[in-house]
Amino acid sequence: MPAELRPFHLAIPVDDLAAAEGFYGETLGCGQGRRSPEWIDFDFFGHQLVTHLAPSECRTAETNKVDGKNVPVRHFGVVLEKSDWESVAARLQQAGAEFIIEPGVRFEGQPGEQGTFFLLDPAGNALEFKYFDDLGQLFAR
Repeated sequence: MPAELRPFHLAIPVDDLAAAEGFYGETLGCGQGRRSPEWIDFDFFGHQLVTHLAPSECRTAETNKVDGKNVPVRHFGVVLEKSDWESVAARLQQAGAEFIIEPGVRFEGQPGEQGTFFLLDPAGNALEFKYFDDLGQLFAR
């Protein structure tokens, strides 16, 4: 990893900007940047996430088995500190979010052990939130 990671920019399709604003802005607590009638910029944990109104591109991702769970193939997310991960999970649970993979530890006792959970945004985009007790395990083989 580079000494100083730069924020990434990701643009995703949504079918309802108000629902995206509610999920990313209110439920996840992401700050909002610029916006237009067709898109909204969010501060996604220090990264630039843009939700673009494109209903025809919204769909649920196919899944593959990973550590015995059906993981959405098309997904994005963020690696957090454990305490932040726990806070986000609790915030989502309090908001009544439906997890497609509940918060838990994956690859327990193996290289790459990580805490993870998955959920869908209102447009069907899959998100993964994870943490590593040892960030050096991020790219473990």
